[in-house]
Amino acid sequence: MKFLAVFLAFCLSFAFGAGQGKLELLRLSEYKDQNVSGWLASEKLDGVRAYWDGEILLSRQGKKLNAPQSFTKNFPKFALDGELYAKGLKFEEIQASVMDKLPDEKAWNRLKFHVFDVPEASGGLLDRLEVLAKFLKNEPNDNLIIIKQIKMRDNAQFLKFTESIIAKGGEGAVVREPNAPYERKRSKNALKFKKFKDAECEVISINKGSGKYANLAGSLTCKALGGKDDKEKASEPKESTIFKIGSGLSDEQRTNPPKIGSIITYKFQNLTSYGKPRFPIFLRVRED
Repeated sequence: MKFLAVFLAFCLSFAFGAGQGKLELLRLSEYKDQNVSGWLASEKLDGVRAYWDGEILLSRQGKKLNAPQSFTKNFPKFALDGELYAKGLKFEEIQASVMDKLPDEKAWNRLKFHVFDVPEASGGLLDRLEVLAKFLKNEPNDNLIIIKQIKMRDNAQFLKFTESIIAKGGEGAVVREPNAPYERKRSKNALKFKKFKDAECEVISINKGSGKYANLAGSLTCKALGGKDDKEKASEPKESTIFKIGSGLSDEQRTNPPKIGSIITYKFQNLTSYGKPRFPIFLRVRED
């Protein structure tokens, strides 16, 4: 029995990372007109993904986030999956606060942990979220917010719902099959719909600009990541595809461009006939 207990503890430590390795979390597939009648929709927040394991906050890569104790005080002892987000703050501002090795309590106080699932609870999505709702009824916590889920009558309502979010400056929407369990993989039961697709790439060289960008970075030459042997990523460039990104860089970023070898996130409309992203736009450097 003692050996079994130790073995189980080791397995749990391996599965959940303990801050050491990448977490296996729910990943969204793309909405491509699948029938979502009766599914639950919510706004897709442009925040930093975080996982509360019952003791500490972790990034999607399994790294410990140095949240001040005041932020996570009285969080539940069960796991939560969600986004660290603050309406009105740019992603870069949120990321800077979250990834700071020396947590700024004032900066963290602007954020809330917006929860979209309770991974280890049983039942459908609403049942799982109800576990947190009951906890908060007894232990109110201003730093925990349950993301509102709205039942969709049909696909037309979902498209209208998404369009209303984008019109207000939002990123897009998520729609989920209400009875599906929490899946630690890319799920066909959880879909995202955004105006632009986004993906990640590695910076392999920095190209000098011309004209008003003389002596500054004009563009970044990048190598695509992912998209290999993954049908859900068929709309992304294949792994190792080489392309340039010149749009989306601020003057500051052109002066101090992302380092060679860094991983960046970019958005694009679709793929060209050559398999390269059409109109790629720089979004951010991945820090997690």
